[in-house]
Amino acid sequence: MADSNWGGNESGWERKVLEKVALEGINEQRRTRRWGIFFKLLAFTYLFIVLAVALEWGVGDKHGEGKTHTALINLVGVIQAKGDANAEDINSALQAAFDDKGTAGVVMRINSPGGSPVQAGMINDEIRRLRAKHADIPFYVVVEDVCASGGYYVAAAADKIYVDKASIVGSIGVLMDGFGFTGSMEKLGVERRLLTAGENKGFLDPFSPQNDKHKEFAKTMLGEIHQQFIDVVKKGRGQRLKETPEMFTGLMWSGAKSIELGLTDAYGSVESIARDVIKAEEIRDYTVKQNFAEKFAKQLGASMGGGVANALTGMRLQ
Repeated sequence: MADSNWGGNESGWERKVLEKVALEGINEQRRTRRWGIFFKLLAFTYLFIVLAVALEWGVGDKHGEGKTHTALINLVGVIQAKGDANAEDINSALQAAFDDKGTAGVVMRINSPGGSPVQAGMINDEIRRLRAKHADIPFYVVVEDVCASGGYYVAAAADKIYVDKASIVGSIGVLMDGFGFTGSMEKLGVERRLLTAGENKGFLDPFSPQNDKHKEFAKTMLGEIHQQFIDVVKKGRGQRLKETPEMFTGLMWSGAKSIELGLTDAYGSVESIARDVIKAEEIRDYTVKQNFAEKFAKQLGASMGGGVANALTGMRLQ
């Protein structure tokens, strides 16, 4: 009887070992399969990035053939350092367009609500520099849906501005916005502990009561930047501008009304300007197109740094 029990225990032990080995084998197969899927996805992603970069390079190589054409640059979206409409890319496109020996005229298509006054100013300055350097090449702006605030700041540097009758134009003003949380903090029983070295280092802190001195300083600064904007518009539009008391208050107008006010010149599209004004129907796009990796890096930088910058200033032409 004792021998029989021992044999039964031995058989149960072997069965457990076999089951454990079998389970380990199955788990190993699953792990191998998962790693195989991971590496396949990694390889696919790598190939996708390489292909995207190659396609972008292919687009950029089409310029410089010397054939007479109209150069096109698109300024679309909010004007900001880390966005698609940034001064570095726009100015690079402008330089390439003006330097091409085949360029008969340059058209910038704008569809922007505005953005950074610094970025808009840098683009405006570069347009003026290139127009002076290439006096024989005209520069026109074509407005699509909207050319407001910082978008119009850029457009004011053009020889002429063309619109659709329903385009939105104007918003010549500057704003700085934010939030105040002091009331909510009191209800929640949250105490703000702010330590600074410098009397004004906590300038416009959203978690502290509004400081009248800081408020007046901010309004003065906004007024200075607003006057810079007004001067740029007056310089760009000259005698064409039919100034009214409301022109520089931040209001916007339809394309039709903007022509009456001298903010713009006439109706037109990219195609009609190339065909009827510049007399070069072939249109070549010089807009800088970011490849996948560059776009991802800029978006990452915008999400990390843009929020901090906006929290500190909140200032924009919009």
